[in-house]
Amino acid sequence: QVQLVESGGGLVQAGGSLNLSCAASGGTFSNYVMGWFHQAPGKERGFVAAISWSGSRTRYADSVKGRFTISRDNAKNTVYLQMNSLKPEDTAVYYCAAVNAGVVLTTTKGYDYWGQGTQVTVSS
Repeated sequence: QVQLVESGGGLVQAGGSLNLSCAASGGTFSNYVMGWFHQAPGKERGFVAAISWSGSRTRYADSVKGRFTISRDNAKNTVYLQMNSLKPEDTAVYYCAAVNAGVVLTTTKGYDYWGQGTQVTVSS
């Protein structure tokens, strides 16, 4: 069983940056594809970014391409989401997710393990 704990959320002005972290435990971290998703009030949880077990492959939602960067440190069992040029529409709870898979998945149904989420609020 994999446990995921996100951190790094907060309140930031539009145009600012945040770096989210997700620490994993209870499994072999380097076996897992890791993803970030977000959910705004009244909306479905949506894909943000994902990274392969080695870090060599990444995928991004169109809305964050060029602004967000996903990375991982397998020695620290941690995945990161660097968020730059933040916009008010990025405001949401951000969730980390993991799945033991050979492909980089972009749907919520593809992931087996989820963190509790961290709030990101971007003011205009």
